[in-house]
Amino acid sequence: MANILGIFTAIVLAVAAFVAMKNKDRFENEIVNRDSELSNLAKSQDRLKAAQEVLRQLPIDRAEIDAQAAVKTDEETKLKASNDDMKSQIESKTAKTESNRNQLDEIRTKISRIGNIREIAGKMKNMRVELDELGQSITDNEASLANLAAQNSATEADAATRKNELDTFSKGESLPSVRTRIRNIYPTWGFVTLSDGNNIGILTNSTLNIVRGDETVGRLLVTAVESRSATATIIPDSIGEDIVLMVGDRVVPGSKEEKKTPKQ
Repeated sequence: MANILGIFTAIVLAVAAFVAMKNKDRFENEIVNRDSELSNLAKSQDRLKAAQEVLRQLPIDRAEIDAQAAVKTDEETKLKASNDDMKSQIESKTAKTESNRNQLDEIRTKISRIGNIREIAGKMKNMRVELDELGQSITDNEASLANLAAQNSATEADAATRKNELDTFSKGESLPSVRTRIRNIYPTWGFVTLSDGNNIGILTNSTLNIVRGDETVGRLLVTAVESRSATATIIPDSIGEDIVLMVGDRVVPGSKEEKKTPKQ
């Protein structure tokens, strides 16, 4: 009887030890899971703070766009005024050239009507000198007219370029000519820095595409721009699970309406 009781007690103790071990393993797993959830929560809170900071900057970005638009509008007004002045000068030079031609024709007519050249040799000499001076004046005026026309064409081309830039900035987009690369990546904070900024026409709050070959692999939202650098937030869900951003990735202008199709 004592042996049976001892065996039974040993079995009960073994079962209790086994249950205790299982409970210990489950408790340790719960601790690990809790630590992982706390870590994920901290990361989510950091991303939330970054997103809130971006939202807080949006009114400032709009004011910056308005200021840039005002500057571009003022430049366009000055270019138009300069263009009008050049057109006025061209018209004035054209009128003077025509007047000189008329005077030259009158002199030639008078010369053709002269009877005895020997009797009016002195007058003829003076008329030839005047004729040469008028011919030179016409040549100079025509050269000046051609120069003013070239300046006018250049001014009109520059005005068109600045108008296109103004239209692009008014839409909150960077210039279509923007071509840059990723300089640094901060995956923990969800943003990158770029190798260029205002110098190539990158605009705050504009959207840029990350390109490899002919494929867009991700999208960025520009949050800050300096003379030769810019900072941009990685747009959530724009990068596939199998894509890893790398320093040197090409960055080109994008559109705020574009949405990346998730990979299957």
